[in-house]
Amino acid sequence: MFKKIGAIALSTGLVLSAVSIPVLADKPDSPGKGNGWGKGGKKIENVIYMIPDGFSPDYASNYRAYKGEEAVWDDHLKGLYTTNSANSDITDSAAAGTAMATGEKTNNGVIGLDAEGNELTSILDAMEKKGKSSGLVATSTITHATPASFVANVDDRNNQTEIARQYIASEVDVLLGGGKNMFLPESEGGNQEEANLLEEAKEANFTYVETRDQLEDGTDIDVEDGEKLLGLFADDALAPELHRGETEEPSIAEMTEASIDVLNEDKDGFFLMVEGSQIDWAGHDNDAAWAMSDVEAFEEAVKVALDFAKKDGKTLVVIGGDHDTGGMTTGSNGSMEVNADILQEVTATGDHMAAQLNEDRSNVKEVVEEYTNLSLTEEEVQTIKDASEPSIAINQVVSDYANVGWTSLNHTGADIQLYAYGPQSDEFSGFYDNTDIPKKIADILKLKLDK
Repeated sequence: MFKKIGAIALSTGLVLSAVSIPVLADKPDSPGKGNGWGKGGKKIENVIYMIPDGFSPDYASNYRAYKGEEAVWDDHLKGLYTTNSANSDITDSAAAGTAMATGEKTNNGVIGLDAEGNELTSILDAMEKKGKSSGLVATSTITHATPASFVANVDDRNNQTEIARQYIASEVDVLLGGGKNMFLPESEGGNQEEANLLEEAKEANFTYVETRDQLEDGTDIDVEDGEKLLGLFADDALAPELHRGETEEPSIAEMTEASIDVLNEDKDGFFLMVEGSQIDWAGHDNDAAWAMSDVEAFEEAVKVALDFAKKDGKTLVVIGGDHDTGGMTTGSNGSMEVNADILQEVTATGDHMAAQLNEDRSNVKEVVEEYTNLSLTEEEVQTIKDASEPSIAINQVVSDYANVGWTSLNHTGADIQLYAYGPQSDEFSGFYDNTDIPKKIADILKLKLDK
């Protein structure tokens, strides 16, 4: 089932005048009467909303250097948007996810509620009300802030057990990611006080899978008959892409493809949100290799979505990060070159390398050189030995070799780029706020986002 999607060579340029590729669509039977007809008589049945968490323009620039060619999204650049939350110039993922899901600002840490505590309707909710199926995919726990923003309403993003409960009680049809412990009772090693949400999910017509092979074999799901799919492939978050090969977990591209296969059985269409969650986590650690490898995995998922959209002709694909993480720069140390391609040789995260150090850190040189193919100087070795956080120090050394810079270990307030492909994708051209993204989708599909 998991098809290999060939690389698509597309021209690049982070410019707001990006050229849109025309998409053929069926002639309307009754344009202007709703039922999925967009402005201009182009029918849109499906929306795939893809969120590379923490991804900003410099991530895109460094990824191009890392890859050695244009990324699949480069030719589909449409706009740029602001990301501040209701109570801060710099947003967290909960407030950003809520804005991107509902079109309303909220305070950091809050999911699916406005700044006054009123429950909000997400674009996923609005499409479900039109009879469409829906799904969420993430490489974090599926109950993490960004995916939760499309279904749940909680005043604290950390209340993932309540988010899990709301998922099972909701109309969402596909849930794929990590976070099995959020669905299990404490008596079985989980985080729920008493409830066994996996049992409740089965009673709610979910097919449950927990490995890549089970996902491949278990997607014969009839969503029109009320059947659903729940895939939880790790107790907590999924593995970073650098280490996924050591697990039985599916890739984000495989989860995306499986979700499309299931949801596309609904003749009324579907909404799918796909989050590349760990790009953000890599940014928090200033781990350039982790960041680029997870961007690469996310690009494979985007290829799956674009391939489907090009064949289908009635699917809108929207791609945009929720905020910048780490203040990554393209170039550092005064150099006029970017050597991000050397990150291709890195085979482990900084966290993993730090975990291999012995008590007195006398093996720094051996460990780092084993996983990076770099030759460390004595000064670099000593810096890592003396560091209060050796993983961050390792990441800084690797980033310096790649001439990738960082300005923060947290989020920043940088503006974020948006890419779009499919019918009405030009509606996303320009400069706007993150709250405008779901409003544009709703306007195109003639949906209403209510409080």
